[in-house]
Amino acid sequence: MIKAILFDFGQTLVDSADGFRKAEKETQRLIFEDLGVESWPDFLSDYRKFRQDFHARSNFSRKDFWQAIYAHYDQKSDDEMLLRMELEYWELIKTLTKPFPETQMVLAQLASEYRLGLITNTQGQHTPDQHRLSLFPEIEKFFEFIIVAGENGIPPKPASKPFIIGLEKLGISPSEAIYVGDDWRNDICGAKEVGIQPLWLQHYSVTRKWPTIETQVPVLVSLEQLPKWLSSNQVSMMD
Repeated sequence: MIKAILFDFGQTLVDSADGFRKAEKETQRLIFEDLGVESWPDFLSDYRKFRQDFHARSNFSRKDFWQAIYAHYDQKSDDEMLLRMELEYWELIKTLTKPFPETQMVLAQLASEYRLGLITNTQGQHTPDQHRLSLFPEIEKFFEFIIVAGENGIPPKPASKPFIIGLEKLGISPSEAIYVGDDWRNDICGAKEVGIQPLWLQHYSVTRKWPTIETQVPVLVSLEQLPKWLSSNQVSMMD
């Protein structure tokens, strides 16, 4: 029987897509101009390859990522400048982050029937405790616990430890929990690894190229579908 619903944060409860796009474009332009390289297409290709590599290694530090770009071009980065850029990067994302329209309503509905928890990855800032979720107390209030994986000695998702800690905090088994997230590797694969049933949220309002993956993991396009899914699957999961 499902007793708890666990959630990711970004692109699951809130929409930061526009913020990330604008922050990335601004950062790319600044670094390209500072490096003084000639080919924008080559630079952009290198930038995207490094970003993908850092994500695959669960290293979410923008400063570390940008330092690697400078090293690739045999140039020394200005650490103070990169720290300022990192701060401005996340401040822009914060200003453009907003809850999905249905988030509060769905959480309030679920909280009357289930225990709720939040497991999100760190933003990777060199100054900790700066996660944008703190801007949304109206969302935070619904959760019995909040884990920012990648900080305080807890490895980032898809590592099993943040999921296991969440289960331990609630005193439940993996089969008694559902995990809702948007990222295939960090959320879906991470939850499956510890035996938690994942639900893959591909929100209809997010402009994004979702991975093409053959999977039996249920896919939702809105949080509004979650209560209905739970209602229709509680019986089958108890059988």
